[in-house]
Amino acid sequence: MVRRTKEEALETRSRILDAAEEVFFRKGVSRTSLSDIAQAAGVTRGAIYWHFDNKGDLFTAMFDRVLMPLDELKAASLDPQEPDPLGKLIDILTMVLRNTALDPRQRRVFDILFLKCEFVEEMGPVMARHQNDMREGLANIQGGLRNAVSKGQLPADLDTTRAASILHSFVSGALRDMLFLPCSADFGKHAREMVESVIDALRFGPTLRLGSGAKPAA
Repeated sequence: MVRRTKEEALETRSRILDAAEEVFFRKGVSRTSLSDIAQAAGVTRGAIYWHFDNKGDLFTAMFDRVLMPLDELKAASLDPQEPDPLGKLIDILTMVLRNTALDPRQRRVFDILFLKCEFVEEMGPVMARHQNDMREGLANIQGGLRNAVSKGQLPADLDTTRAASILHSFVSGALRDMLFLPCSADFGKHAREMVESVIDALRFGPTLRLGSGAKPAA
Protein backbone atom coordinates (compact mmCIF):
# COMPACT_ATOMS: atom_id res chain seq x y z
CA MET A 1 0.00 0.00 0.00
CA VAL A 2 2.82 2.43 0.91
CA ARG A 3 4.65 1.64 -2.31
CA ARG A 4 1.48 2.16 -4.35
CA THR A 5 0.85 5.50 -2.62
CA LYS A 6 4.40 6.63 -3.38
CA GLU A 7 4.06 5.57 -7.02
CA GLU A 8 0.77 7.45 -7.28
CA ALA A 9 2.38 10.57 -5.80
CA LEU A 10 5.22 10.38 -8.33
CA GLU A 11 2.72 9.90 -11.15
CA THR A 12 0.76 12.95 -9.99
CA ARG A 13 3.92 15.03 -9.76
CA SER A 14 4.91 14.01 -13.28
CA ARG A 15 1.42 14.85 -14.58
CA ILE A 16 1.62 18.30 -12.98
CA LEU A 17 5.02 18.92 -14.59
CA ASP A 18 3.69 17.81 -17.98
CA ALA A 19 0.72 20.16 -17.62
CA ALA A 20 2.92 23.07 -16.52
CA GLU A 21 5.14 22.56 -19.54
CA GLU A 22 2.16 22.55 -21.89
CA VAL A 23 0.44 25.60 -20.37
CA PHE A 24 3.63 27.66 -19.93
CA PHE A 25 4.45 27.00 -23.58
CA ARG A 26 0.98 27.96 -24.77
CA LYS A 27 0.26 30.97 -22.55
CA GLY A 28 3.63 32.15 -21.26
CA VAL A 29 4.76 31.94 -17.64
CA SER A 30 3.43 35.26 -16.34
CA ARG A 31 -0.06 34.65 -17.77
CA THR A 32 -0.28 31.13 -16.35
CA SER A 33 -1.83 30.57 -12.93
CA LEU A 34 -1.58 27.50 -10.74
CA SER A 35 -5.30 27.05 -11.34
CA ASP A 36 -4.59 26.81 -15.08
CA ILE A 37 -2.01 24.11 -14.43
CA ALA A 38 -4.26 22.24 -11.99
CA GLN A 39 -7.08 22.20 -14.53
CA ALA A 40 -4.78 20.94 -17.29
CA ALA A 41 -3.36 18.24 -15.00
CA GLY A 42 -6.75 17.18 -13.67
CA VAL A 43 -5.76 17.86 -10.05
CA THR A 44 -6.58 20.43 -7.37
CA ARG A 45 -4.45 23.45 -6.46
CA GLY A 46 -3.85 21.69 -3.16
CA ALA A 47 -2.24 18.79 -5.01
CA ILE A 48 0.15 21.22 -6.68
CA TYR A 49 1.07 22.78 -3.32
CA TRP A 50 1.67 19.28 -1.93
CA HIS A 51 4.49 18.85 -4.45
CA PHE A 52 5.67 22.43 -5.12
CA ASP A 53 5.99 25.56 -2.98
CA ASN A 54 4.86 27.99 -5.71
CA LYS A 55 4.89 28.60 -9.45
CA GLY A 56 8.61 29.37 -9.43
CA ASP A 57 9.40 26.08 -7.69
CA LEU A 58 7.26 24.25 -10.26
CA PHE A 59 9.02 26.05 -13.12
CA THR A 60 12.43 25.08 -11.72
CA ALA A 61 11.46 21.41 -11.38
CA MET A 62 10.17 21.41 -14.96
CA PHE A 63 13.50 22.82 -16.17
CA ASP A 64 15.64 20.52 -14.03
CA ARG A 65 14.16 17.30 -15.36
CA VAL A 66 15.41 17.96 -18.91
CA LEU A 67 18.95 18.61 -17.62
CA MET A 68 19.28 15.72 -15.16
CA PRO A 69 20.66 13.24 -17.76
CA LEU A 70 23.71 15.51 -18.12
CA ASP A 71 24.81 15.07 -14.49
CA GLU A 72 26.81 11.88 -15.12
CA LEU A 73 28.71 13.39 -18.06
CA LYS A 74 29.36 16.59 -16.11
CA ALA A 75 30.84 14.62 -13.23
CA ALA A 76 33.06 12.67 -15.64
CA SER A 77 34.49 15.83 -17.23
CA LEU A 78 35.49 17.09 -13.76
CA ASP A 79 36.80 13.77 -12.42
CA PRO A 80 40.62 13.87 -12.05
CA GLN A 81 40.67 10.13 -12.81
CA GLU A 82 38.81 10.54 -16.11
CA PRO A 83 41.30 9.85 -18.96
CA ASP A 84 39.31 11.86 -21.54
CA PRO A 85 37.81 14.93 -19.83
CA LEU A 86 37.81 16.93 -23.07
CA GLY A 87 35.81 14.21 -24.82
CA LYS A 88 33.30 14.19 -21.98
CA LEU A 89 32.99 17.99 -22.12
CA ILE A 90 32.37 17.81 -25.87
CA ASP A 91 29.75 15.10 -25.22
CA ILE A 92 27.94 17.35 -22.71
CA LEU A 93 27.78 20.38 -25.00
CA THR A 94 26.85 18.24 -27.99
CA MET A 95 24.03 16.58 -26.06
CA VAL A 96 22.59 19.94 -24.96
CA LEU A 97 22.47 21.21 -28.55
CA ARG A 98 21.41 17.96 -30.20
CA ASN A 99 18.69 17.16 -27.67
CA THR A 100 17.27 20.66 -27.93
CA ALA A 101 17.10 20.25 -31.70
CA LEU A 102 15.58 16.76 -31.64
CA ASP A 103 13.73 16.29 -28.34
CA PRO A 104 10.37 18.13 -28.34
CA ARG A 105 10.27 18.32 -24.53
CA GLN A 106 13.71 19.84 -24.16
CA ARG A 107 13.01 22.27 -27.00
CA ARG A 108 9.74 23.39 -25.39
CA VAL A 109 11.39 23.91 -22.02
CA PHE A 110 14.17 26.07 -23.48
CA ASP A 111 11.57 27.93 -25.54
CA ILE A 112 9.73 28.71 -22.29
CA LEU A 113 12.92 29.77 -20.52
CA PHE A 114 14.26 32.03 -23.27
CA LEU A 115 11.11 33.34 -24.96
CA LYS A 116 8.12 32.97 -22.65
CA CYS A 117 9.32 33.80 -19.16
CA GLU A 118 9.39 37.29 -17.63
CA PHE A 119 11.71 37.36 -14.64
CA VAL A 120 9.56 39.72 -12.57
CA GLU A 121 7.76 39.62 -9.22
CA GLU A 122 7.10 35.99 -8.26
CA MET A 123 9.66 34.77 -10.81
CA GLY A 124 12.47 36.78 -9.21
CA PRO A 125 13.79 33.74 -7.30
CA VAL A 126 13.77 31.77 -10.56
CA MET A 127 15.96 34.43 -12.17
CA ALA A 128 18.36 34.21 -9.22
CA ARG A 129 18.41 30.42 -9.59
CA HIS A 130 19.02 30.73 -13.35
CA GLN A 131 21.89 33.16 -12.75
CA ASN A 132 23.38 30.74 -10.24
CA ASP A 133 22.99 27.88 -12.75
CA MET A 134 24.83 29.96 -15.35
CA ARG A 135 27.67 30.66 -12.92
CA GLU A 136 27.81 26.96 -12.04
CA GLY A 137 27.78 26.05 -15.74
CA LEU A 138 30.69 28.38 -16.44
CA ALA A 139 32.61 26.95 -13.47
CA ASN A 140 31.95 23.38 -14.65
CA ILE A 141 33.12 24.16 -18.19
CA GLN A 142 36.25 25.79 -16.82
CA GLY A 143 36.82 22.79 -14.53
CA GLY A 144 36.52 20.46 -17.51
CA LEU A 145 38.95 22.58 -19.52
CA ARG A 146 41.45 22.64 -16.67
CA ASN A 147 41.15 18.87 -16.36
CA ALA A 148 41.79 18.57 -20.11
CA VAL A 149 44.85 20.84 -19.77
CA SER A 150 46.16 18.61 -16.98
CA LYS A 151 45.80 15.58 -19.28
CA GLY A 152 47.66 17.31 -22.12
CA GLN A 153 44.54 17.55 -24.30
CA LEU A 154 44.71 21.35 -24.47
CA PRO A 155 47.66 23.78 -24.33
CA ALA A 156 49.20 24.25 -20.91
CA ASP A 157 48.97 28.04 -21.28
CA LEU A 158 45.28 28.11 -22.27
CA ASP A 159 43.39 30.92 -20.55
CA THR A 160 40.62 28.68 -19.22
CA THR A 161 38.57 31.61 -17.87
CA ARG A 162 38.14 33.23 -21.28
CA ALA A 163 37.89 29.84 -23.00
CA ALA A 164 35.03 28.79 -20.72
CA SER A 165 33.23 32.07 -21.42
CA ILE A 166 33.55 31.50 -25.17
CA LEU A 167 32.19 27.95 -24.95
CA HIS A 168 29.33 28.99 -22.69
CA SER A 169 28.42 31.91 -24.97
CA PHE A 170 28.52 29.66 -28.03
CA VAL A 171 26.08 27.16 -26.51
CA SER A 172 23.74 29.87 -25.18
CA GLY A 173 23.74 31.64 -28.54
CA ALA A 174 23.18 28.39 -30.42
CA LEU A 175 20.17 27.57 -28.23
CA ARG A 176 18.64 30.96 -28.93
CA ASP A 177 19.34 30.62 -32.65
CA MET A 178 17.51 27.29 -32.69
CA LEU A 179 14.45 28.94 -31.15
CA PHE A 180 14.47 32.21 -33.11
CA LEU A 181 15.91 30.91 -36.39
CA PRO A 182 15.22 27.17 -36.50
CA CYS A 183 16.50 26.88 -40.09
CA SER A 184 19.81 28.64 -39.37
CA ALA A 185 21.73 25.38 -38.85
CA ASP A 186 21.04 21.66 -38.48
CA PHE A 187 22.11 21.24 -34.86
CA GLY A 188 20.51 17.81 -34.72
CA LYS A 189 22.93 16.61 -37.39
CA HIS A 190 26.00 18.82 -36.93
CA ALA A 191 26.08 19.68 -33.21
CA ARG A 192 29.27 17.74 -32.50
CA GLU A 193 31.19 19.21 -35.44
CA MET A 194 30.18 22.71 -34.32
CA VAL A 195 31.31 22.10 -30.75
CA GLU A 196 34.59 20.59 -31.94
CA SER A 197 35.23 23.60 -34.19
CA VAL A 198 35.00 25.88 -31.15
CA ILE A 199 37.33 23.54 -29.22
CA ASP A 200 39.79 23.80 -32.13
CA ALA A 201 39.64 27.59 -31.83
CA LEU A 202 40.53 27.27 -28.13
CA ARG A 203 43.33 24.84 -28.94
CA PHE A 204 44.98 26.91 -31.65
CA GLY A 205 43.89 30.52 -31.02
CA PRO A 206 46.92 32.63 -29.98
CA THR A 207 44.72 35.23 -28.29
CA LEU A 208 43.56 32.62 -25.78
CA ARG A 209 47.01 32.02 -24.35
CA LEU A 210 47.75 33.23 -20.82
CA GLY A 211 49.39 36.64 -20.99
CA SER A 212 47.56 37.53 -24.21
CA GLY A 213 45.09 40.34 -23.53
CA ALA A 214 43.35 40.60 -20.18
CA LYS A 215 44.60 38.58 -17.24
CA PRO A 216 42.26 35.79 -16.03
CA ALA A 217 40.48 36.23 -12.72
CA ALA A 218 42.30 34.73 -9.76
